[in-house]
Amino acid sequence: MAAQAQIAPSILSADLAYMARDLETISGADLIHIDVMDGHFTGNLTFGVEMVRMCKRISNVPLDVHMMVTNPDETALWYADAGADYVTVHMEAATHLHRIIKNLQDRGVKAGVVLNPATPVCSLESIIEDVDMVLVMSVDPGFGGQSYIPGTDAKLRQLRALCAEHGVSPLIEVDGGVSAKNVRRVCAAGADVVVAGSAVFGAADPAAEIVTMRELGTQGIADRDA
Repeated sequence: MAAQAQIAPSILSADLAYMARDLETISGADLIHIDVMDGHFTGNLTFGVEMVRMCKRISNVPLDVHMMVTNPDETALWYADAGADYVTVHMEAATHLHRIIKNLQDRGVKAGVVLNPATPVCSLESIIEDVDMVLVMSVDPGFGGQSYIPGTDAKLRQLRALCAEHGVSPLIEVDGGVSAKNVRRVCAAGADVVVAGSAVFGAADPAAEIVTMRELGTQGIADRDA
């Protein structure tokens, strides 16, 4: 039986005035994706530690914190202590990536690394055996609602090949432009976890959209494993 795809709705597309309500609508999700942006690494400023604490307090869904900041070496552990279950940091921003990963894992948090669209898979060669998750950006980070970069499919296949070469199996997550229209293809190419913001929160029934995307993604994983 194929593994089940995981869906991680991004609260970047939720209604901040009704966050508790919107979190309830996605209570059937596998993860809640929280985009932390500092206004420097990206051209946007979003959530911080207090949002993570709030989500932890009112939802039982594991929290997937994606740090788009220039100083993850100094700040990653803030989010571990605030209740994050997964913390991913950008390869492009980290100074001492191994240290960040180890410190997060020592806190009992699943730790991962993020690659921007222009960052090659080969840059993971010396860290792939140490991480719990690899997040592949399928858009340039900073804003929701962007279109999926088609070359991401090939990048996912390269990443799975690298993992196989090293005998490891971190979760592979994709973020950006994924919806019910392309999730099967994205999972067939290599994704285990799919971030979906506007695709979920913009749907008439977000809970049903999560189910649909999970089913289609799981079909993609079955295609990949066939």
